[in-house]
Amino acid sequence: MASGFKAFIGLHRLAQQPFKCITVQSATTSPLLRFYSVTPSKDDTNAYPENESLLENLDLLGVDVKMARQRQPGVLRRGVTNEQGLARFLQNKGASRQTIASIISRYPRAITRSLDHLEQRWQLWKNILQTDKELVGILERSPESFFRSSNNGNFEKNITYLSSLGLSNKDLHRLIGTAPRTFSNRVELNKQMVRCLEDICVQLGGTDPEEFAKVIISKNHYILIRSTKRLKANTNYVRTTLKLTDAELLAYLQGPGAKILDISNEYLKNNMTSLQGRLLALGCCEEDIKKLVMGYPMVLYIGATTLGTKLDCLIKGGIILKQILEKPKVLDYGTKNVTARLEELRAIGYDFQANGIGILDLSRKRFGAKMEKLVTCTDE
Repeated sequence: MASGFKAFIGLHRLAQQPFKCITVQSATTSPLLRFYSVTPSKDDTNAYPENESLLENLDLLGVDVKMARQRQPGVLRRGVTNEQGLARFLQNKGASRQTIASIISRYPRAITRSLDHLEQRWQLWKNILQTDKELVGILERSPESFFRSSNNGNFEKNITYLSSLGLSNKDLHRLIGTAPRTFSNRVELNKQMVRCLEDICVQLGGTDPEEFAKVIISKNHYILIRSTKRLKANTNYVRTTLKLTDAELLAYLQGPGAKILDISNEYLKNNMTSLQGRLLALGCCEEDIKKLVMGYPMVLYIGATTLGTKLDCLIKGGIILKQILEKPKVLDYGTKNVTARLEELRAIGYDFQANGIGILDLSRKRFGAKMEKLVTCTDE
């Protein structure tokens, strides 16, 4: 009797707590009702348990729930989500089941966007990209860029602002394809970077800062998602290390040098130091190094170990350093690829000193055709 009375009192107290009724979309089309107390203890981290119906739906969609939980755990506790609507929406746009599952696994917050929001944002992106296939490809590569912001108005403002800089639709297409986060930035953040670029131009004696900023953005599509601190640090480091005049630096940044402005400053320093050390050890002078970096700045994207391996491979294959400096693009290719080509050329007695190393820089198809001709000549 006493235990029954205690149970009654417990139920009565529970009934006195305020509850909130939340509609949850189940794996079927019928909504389920779940009840949560809205007055949990602040110290109780488990007060809002994960939404079991949501977890079931995600599992049915093939979502990696463990990954989703690590990325954005709060989403799994939400009472109202739109995972099924999102899945249907993306499927209608041409996304595969695997792509949809991957998008949600890596950016769970995507399931909180309404269909109206999705339709509006999709159309905004389509104004630049033209095709659903391109857009699905970007979402697959970078779901955060599309779903991170719920502010469609900000996206429109960024398009207006970037267009006002003189960037063409082709430029915008490349920007959204390679660095889509540019369009979810606050407009003021993009303006801040543009002002920084214009200031650098003026400091170096440039007379058209607006054009300078436009050129840099056109050549380096990642620049607007980097910090002004990184931009300034890289600019100062290149100037000091290569001992450039203002005029030289201005021309360099507007030309091939624009490509290296977004690299991590620490990475840039390490790679430059490694490049200098290795080339000086091989007999180069500082002027040779300056000429290489000025003409082919992409060499600074190559890490120290990889650079050393590639140089060793080429020199061992019978190529002299002077030839590499004259055609540095050969360093773009993977060591395995270059080694295979060197072996094929060695087998037919190819003379790099007499014929140069341009053959190593050919596409796979052209290299194959060239080898057929060389083999035929050798046989004759």
